[in-house]
Amino acid sequence: MNNAARPSKPVIVYDGDCAFCRRSIGNIQRRDRYNAFDYRPRQEPGIEEELPQLTLGDFNEGLRYIDTTGDVLIGADAIHKIVGQLPYWRRIAWLYRLPVIGSIARWVYARIAANRMKLSRYCTPEDACSIAPDAPPKLDPSESN
Repeated sequence: MNNAARPSKPVIVYDGDCAFCRRSIGNIQRRDRYNAFDYRPRQEPGIEEELPQLTLGDFNEGLRYIDTTGDVLIGADAIHKIVGQLPYWRRIAWLYRLPVIGSIARWVYARIAANRMKLSRYCTPEDACSIAPDAPPKLDPSESN
């Protein structure tokens, strides 16, 4: 792509108006220990000028992963690339390359993307926007020796 922006690190672009999407991105961020990605909502002012490859295709197909060469992956293919760069999760990313698993993942992702606003009804505002790491479990003093 001639006019594609080439970010310094991979960019994940998601639907910031979707509570389900924000919660999903929060889950990825909690696992991104090395801050490998930039996370940007699709609605961010000026993002299309900065990343012109976002104007291609229908954004309803899924989130976008833009790598450092400017190439774009969409939906389940993007999730596979992201998972492959997360600690621990990269160990199972190879499963996506199996024909049956990859096909099923794309089908499931397409259904989720098409119904993401309906799924958002099941997210609470706290869950949807929470991107802080999970708190450590609290120990009950009565359970100690």
